[in-house]
Amino acid sequence: MTFSVPRRAAALSAVAALALAGFTGVSANAAPSAPAAPSAPSALTAPDIPLANVKQHLADLQSIANANGGNRAHGRTGYKASIDFVKAKLDAAGYTTTVQQFTYNGTTGYNLIADWPGGDPNQVVMAGAHLDSVSSGAGINDNGSGSAAVLETALAVSRASLQPTKHLRFGWWGAEELGLVGSKHYVNQLPSTERAKVSGYLNFDMIGSPNPGYFVYDDDPTIEQTFKDYFAGLGVPTEIETEGDGRSDHASFKNVGIPVGGLFTGASRVKTSAQVQKWGGTATAFDRCYHSSCDTTANINDTALDRNSDAVAHAIWTLSTGTTPPPGKVFENTADVSIPDNGAAVTSTVNVTGVTGNAPSTLKVGVDIVHTWRGDVVVDLVAPDGSVYNLKPFSSSDSADNIQTTYTVNASSEVANGAWKLRAQDRAAQDTGYINGFKLTF
Repeated sequence: MTFSVPRRAAALSAVAALALAGFTGVSANAAPSAPAAPSAPSALTAPDIPLANVKQHLADLQSIANANGGNRAHGRTGYKASIDFVKAKLDAAGYTTTVQQFTYNGTTGYNLIADWPGGDPNQVVMAGAHLDSVSSGAGINDNGSGSAAVLETALAVSRASLQPTKHLRFGWWGAEELGLVGSKHYVNQLPSTERAKVSGYLNFDMIGSPNPGYFVYDDDPTIEQTFKDYFAGLGVPTEIETEGDGRSDHASFKNVGIPVGGLFTGASRVKTSAQVQKWGGTATAFDRCYHSSCDTTANINDTALDRNSDAVAHAIWTLSTGTTPPPGKVFENTADVSIPDNGAAVTSTVNVTGVTGNAPSTLKVGVDIVHTWRGDVVVDLVAPDGSVYNLKPFSSSDSADNIQTTYTVNASSEVANGAWKLRAQDRAAQDTGYINGFKLTF
């Protein structure tokens, strides 16, 4: 897991906005939404992921680090050896693999993409993890743990000869520790039509911390609930993940409107006394070896790794074997509206007609705002009667460009027909942007 990128003041970049028609639903206050998960009877049952297999992958990654200067960092021989190791396993299991190259800091980096044959190519469920370590150690929890769990889940798909409804794709990212470089490269080279086909991206970064918590990303409500249901079935309480928000590869996907979710067991933050009561352990860092030389195979909690690896498989099976409900009636405004820098709020209006009764409890609000520092922007949905639903709050630490996502709002108390407004206000200086589009799906 990497640290967030410092703020910059820059001119508005000419970024091609994604077509809002490619978005799917998302929780208000969070990010994009994936297609609804199938009910339990319609989804195939995921296998138990053998902990011994996952730990063997970690032992192999440790051996690779030991043979290559003690790490598996970007630009180092240990990272390329890690890519080759994972690729060989997937090739033997029947995957179509692609090694994608990029350049960063004058050195070549690599992503590995693996596609499982079959499934609807217009509905892609993707899972991924960063494979690089920091230069100071082998990176076995950060992020051998996520990489190994995703690898073993992919191998379990092969062993089961799974024939999912949706297309399955897996990814291992390079140079995450240097600023999500590999995953950004992958997403940026995808045409908007291909991005729109990714119905959900699941991210796994640090899922075997030695003093673990059980954290679930709250970005997409369907993916989030899929993980929460799994842990509830184990009797394991979960909390919303906040420590790594925006600091791992899911952010690269989320920033272009792809629904995301994932799991995390904690990094350098200290476990609270309440969390000790909930999960056991001690009131110390979740991972005392975070970004250190002691992040070795001795730095793994087996129970956490086992539970999270099984949760990875559960999500892959559940989200890939269901069907997607048809979209509802759509109302859209694609006129550009400039957002003044540190100025007054502006609105884009959609006039809804011909809808009987009230708005749904899952009203989809598609937002396409081009902006050089999206953390400055507060975004609200204003109902015809003036009621305000906050979609995105101000955040001084959110340095990414653009807000291109879909929120889900419980608007069941509102009459559907009337003038609905997307309201945007820039509340800090030095950055500019505009509303590129706004749509409502009933």
